[in-house]
Amino acid sequence: MEKVRIGIVGAGNISTNAHMPAYAACGGAEIAAVADIDLERAKAFAERFNVPQAYSSVEELLANADIDAVDICTWNRGHAPVAIAAARAGKHILCEKPLAADLASAQEMREAIEKSGVHFLLGVPSRFAPENVMTREMLDKGELGEVYYAKTSYLRRRGTPTGWFTDSRAAGGGAVLDIGVHRIDAAWYLMGNPRPVRVSAAVSNRFGEFETKGVERWKGTPCPDNCNDTEDFGAGVIHFENGAILLFEASWALNGPGYEYTQLFGTRGGVTLDPLTVYGEHNGYLSDNRLNAGPGQKFELEIRHFLDMIRTGAPSLVPIEQACQLQQMLQGVYDSARLGREVIL
Repeated sequence: MEKVRIGIVGAGNISTNAHMPAYAACGGAEIAAVADIDLERAKAFAERFNVPQAYSSVEELLANADIDAVDICTWNRGHAPVAIAAARAGKHILCEKPLAADLASAQEMREAIEKSGVHFLLGVPSRFAPENVMTREMLDKGELGEVYYAKTSYLRRRGTPTGWFTDSRAAGGGAVLDIGVHRIDAAWYLMGNPRPVRVSAAVSNRFGEFETKGVERWKGTPCPDNCNDTEDFGAGVIHFENGAILLFEASWALNGPGYEYTQLFGTRGGVTLDPLTVYGEHNGYLSDNRLNAGPGQKFELEIRHFLDMIRTGAPSLVPIEQACQLQQMLQGVYDSARLGREVIL
């Protein structure tokens, strides 16, 4: 089959270090053009990856490049305008998480995407991780029963990124919107995507520009007059229509161990991830079963799924309606924190 022609928008860390290696590993795609608000960076990206065309805006790319789809890797507030322009041009869309910087922008994206009928995939690669795929299969087969409680954590001891990540004008939010979204989405998916109805949460920025030595930090593109006004910690509880609840916590910086953790509690069995272990009963006795989900690179699996959607019309694993529900939960976290009370979604 002919290769799917992709236009990359945003020539920074995620496109360079995650998406491009995944496209190379999958095959079946041609990166036909790249756009970045920093034209020199777009040109450097094009030279590095042998991309034939480089532009300074998505509008230029859409007007001049022969592409089938747009892969959005900009900072968060860039997602909505790029996706809306791509949808109106009839281009399929892969959009890095989060869907948008706020719920209003997410809803505008949904309207444009549904009106155009293009394929859409939200880039939350944790859904494609082999252990999560296996857990969702167990849920769908009824092996866990009804999952009524889950808790999930993504904690960094010192890992606040630099540049645009800490500037609300570009990012929209901090640790919750940047890394918490991965764990919230994955846990929600493994619960069967019940409808969220209310949220109670708190966020804070306690560490700011710390000067801790000997730590590695993800480096984002600087903004003009870079601020540090996003949260470095957030935690809360999300309630769902079916009575289930999800506890979450996310941090860029705290005085405690850093780790990633998810646990699900069902009426027939429970699961912990990292490593994948199933808790249940066997022959009337309690059992703990450690499972091997096998190898698999989640970004590669995500990209492969996106290409299959375009080629075959396969349904999206993360469609726009679920992406908007996820954004609704994230918005609920910030609204609850701002108001100091539980909010109804």
